[in-house]
Amino acid sequence: MSKQIGVIVFPGSNCDHDAYHAMSKIMSSTTKFLWHKDTDLSGIDLLIIPGGFSYGDYLRSGAIARFSPIMKSVVDYVESGSPVMGICNGFQILLEANLLPGAMLHNRELRFVCKNVDIRVERSDSIFTSRLKKGDVLHIPVSHGEGNYFIEDEGLKQLQDNNQVLFRYCDADGNLSEMTNFNGSVDKTEPDITDRTARGLDTRTDSAVAADILGVGGDVLSAHHNISPHTVCAAVGVA
Repeated sequence: MSKQIGVIVFPGSNCDHDAYHAMSKIMSSTTKFLWHKDTDLSGIDLLIIPGGFSYGDYLRSGAIARFSPIMKSVVDYVESGSPVMGICNGFQILLEANLLPGAMLHNRELRFVCKNVDIRVERSDSIFTSRLKKGDVLHIPVSHGEGNYFIEDEGLKQLQDNNQVLFRYCDADGNLSEMTNFNGSVDKTEPDITDRTARGLDTRTDSAVAADILGVGGDVLSAHHNISPHTVCAAVGVA
């Protein structure tokens, strides 16, 4: 039976259709939009909180969306063991909802960054990275002004001890350095962290799934659902 994907739409979301297209057209999975006032998540096998500028990023990114009616259902959904993927602004919303640890700060140079970057796979044993190999280097877009992931020392140690970091920024050969850590994220974390079944990432998986744009996003989206990548670039998957 086909898996059903839910894509949440908040006022100000602008990448909801990207996520919908990636899942429904590229991944050939049954996909539906969920308005932020909806509360019924029954029948949803994977929930995606897409990128954009929910509520215009007023106060701070994700701070208002965290109080939308659907978010109580999202918390219950995660607590039930069901998978949630927060992309870009969606990651910020998961942080604000305390479903993932840490916070997002303005980029180190205080500039909006939109470009392709390299990230190194740190884990291949999660439901989101099972088609990858540890050490793989992925070339994938970023588009953010607040992508500087921060967590206090104790929280960082817990992330490291629990092996919760899925990706780190690197160069094309997989080497880590301050130069490749362009937004200043702590410990060069992508940031792409996982806790229970919630997963947040600030790279733009939804913008890197079609082979004609040389994307590498397909396998991470298909790994959990046993969906054939079809036109997705087959080299590696990612996040």
